[in-house]
Amino acid sequence: MLLAGDIGGTSTRLGLFDRAPDRPRQVAIRTFPTAEHNDLSSLLSAFREDAAVKGTSIERACFGVAGPVAGDRAALTNVSPPWTIEARTIAQAFGIQRVSLVNDLQALGYAVPVLLPSEVAVLQEGAAVDGGNVALIAAGTGLGESILHAVDGTFVPVASEGGHADFAARTEREIVVLRDLIQRSGHASVEQVLSGRGLVNLHRVTHAGPCPAVEDLDSPDAPAAIAQAALERRCRGCVDALGMFVDAYGAEAGNLALRALATGGVFIGGGIAPKILPSLIDGRFIRAFVDKELPFRELLEKIPVKVILNEHAALVGAAVRAAAL
Repeated sequence: MLLAGDIGGTSTRLGLFDRAPDRPRQVAIRTFPTAEHNDLSSLLSAFREDAAVKGTSIERACFGVAGPVAGDRAALTNVSPPWTIEARTIAQAFGIQRVSLVNDLQALGYAVPVLLPSEVAVLQEGAAVDGGNVALIAAGTGLGESILHAVDGTFVPVASEGGHADFAARTEREIVVLRDLIQRSGHASVEQVLSGRGLVNLHRVTHAGPCPAVEDLDSPDAPAAIAQAALERRCRGCVDALGMFVDAYGAEAGNLALRALATGGVFIGGGIAPKILPSLIDGRFIRAFVDKELPFRELLEKIPVKVILNEHAALVGAAVRAAAL
C-alpha cells in the first residue's frame, strides 16, 4: 500500500492508496487540523488508528510539505512553532521501506498529468503544445508556485518559493496596497496579496470604515467571510477586495506562464480558487492573465488555463510519486 500526505499550515490530509496502472486507487482519506498536533509523527499515529487503515502494511510513502525541502528533511513554515520533518525518522518509526518528502506544489504537480476532465474547470480553452512546459500556481494558506518541465515525454515538477518573491503592483490602487504592506511589515511579497491573509490585507485597503460582513479580521475565518460577502454582494468593500485579488491572481499566473514558457497549460490549485470560482470564470482572471505587451499577449491567449477542483489532488500526486519510488 501507498501512504500519501498533503501537509499544510491549516490542515493536513493523509491518504492510503493502492497501486493501479494509471493512477493510484484511493482507499481512505482523512483530514486533520495541523495546529492540533505537535508533529507529523503524532498525526500519522492518529491516522494509523483509523479503522480503515489499522493493520495495513505500508511500503512507500510521500509527503507534500508546505515549505522548503532539502534532501530528506523538510520545514513546515506556516504553522507556529514550525515543524521539522525527517524522512528517515518517519520511515524507522512506522516501518515504511521508502519515504520521500517533496514541496507541496511538487506533489500537486505529480497529479496534473492524471487529472480527469471532471476534476478541472476551464477558464481559457487555448491549445496546449505537445511537449510544452506546464505552470502551476496555488493560493491557500500561503502561495505556492511550480514549473512542470516537459522531459522525455513526462513532466518533472520543480520546487520553488515563488510565493515569497516581491509583489509587482500594476495599477494605482495596487500601489496603495504595496505601500500599505511595506508600512505594516517592511516588505511586500506576492503571498501577502495572494493567500487567505492576502485577501485580508486587500480588505484593509478597500474599507474606509467598519465592515458589516467581517467583525474580526484577525480571525482565521475572516478570508472566507470576505469572499462570501463579496460573492453575495453584501459589502461593496468586500467586492472590491475580491476583485483586486482576482486581478492580482490572474496577473501573477500570467507572469509565471511567461517565466515557465508554459505552452502546455497553466493550472490553478489551492483551496481558494474552487471557493471563488464564479469570480474566476466571469473573464476577469483571464483579462489580467493576458494583459502583457505584444507579442506576449498573443502567446498567453493560446495557453490553456484550468482550475483544479479535486480537493485531494495533492494527495493523488503524492501517491503517484510514492508509487514511483
